[in-house]
Amino acid sequence: MLTYEIYRLSDHPAQKERMARWFHEKWGIPLEAYLESMEKCLHGPGPVPEWYVAQEGQRIIGGLGVIENDFHPRHDLTPNVCAVYVEPDRRRQGVAGALLKFTCADMARRGISTLYLLTDHDSFYERYGWRYLCPVRGDGEEMDSRMYVHTMDTESI
Repeated sequence: MLTYEIYRLSDHPAQKERMARWFHEKWGIPLEAYLESMEKCLHGPGPVPEWYVAQEGQRIIGGLGVIENDFHPRHDLTPNVCAVYVEPDRRRQGVAGALLKFTCADMARRGISTLYLLTDHDSFYERYGWRYLCPVRGDGEEMDSRMYVHTMDTESI
């Protein structure tokens, strides 16, 4: 059985550099962009942005972020879950689902009950309570992607 801990950056600010490097390595987005977002997470006025990781021992095995906009023109659909990634050798073990559940509950406790997510996956996020909302074309993309929405009942947390 896989044993890991999920935590948010705002509770572990010393992990900022490590987390930023991990996300940069997975997605190829400039390291500076992650560092800037994570700095806003630690010193900004609200709950967004926020960054989450699943850690097994000293190894990050999965992570995601919550940002205002994940590079798309639908600025009314905010905030967005972004950069969802689980290490290949830890996939199909519930890590992504646990990260999504933890994040949705945490955001709801912090006053944000609705989250959006832009992806090319179909059917994956439905397993975790997300529902397809509409097609959205990401900035610079040739094809539409799928926009999902998740609403958390704040009374159930």
